[in-house]
Amino acid sequence: MPRVLIVTAPGFEDVELLYPYWRLVEEGFEVVIAAPQRGKVKGKVGYEVEAHISFDEVKPEEFDALVLPGGRGPERARLHPRAKEIVKHFVDAGKPIAAICHGPQLLISARAVKGRRLTSYPGIRDDIEVAGGIWVDEPVVVDGNLVTARIPPDMPFWMREFIRILRQRHPKP
Repeated sequence: MPRVLIVTAPGFEDVELLYPYWRLVEEGFEVVIAAPQRGKVKGKVGYEVEAHISFDEVKPEEFDALVLPGGRGPERARLHPRAKEIVKHFVDAGKPIAAICHGPQLLISARAVKGRRLTSYPGIRDDIEVAGGIWVDEPVVVDGNLVTARIPPDMPFWMREFIRILRQRHPKP
């Protein structure tokens, strides 16, 4: 069964983590949530999720894809060197990556946006452009293995494209 890793931290945008989590489970993927520590992690509006593993426990080679929800989580996660190493593994390996809202902050910290087309919450457009990325104001942007979206209303388009890429690599039996 293909495995998808969600990297997050306290203050994540609740719906941007929960929606892809349940969509990917529904599609038959095993989804694992990683945070600075194992245990409960609280989102921006109060939902809690269980971090199955800590950043230090992640073995990125055991996962097929990565999801980076937005909110304050990416800003806090990128303070952990291990989180940046995890993201860098997925980038270097060309594995599918889905990022929404402020999620690309982790891509920026992993030095992974230069020359890439992507979108995000408009508030980090300058960060993306300064890091060498090409920011596009569209609901979903696909650049090879990278699928990005701006805000929660973009999530159906975001997950549709991400799941399409995952299915190309891991067809249903």
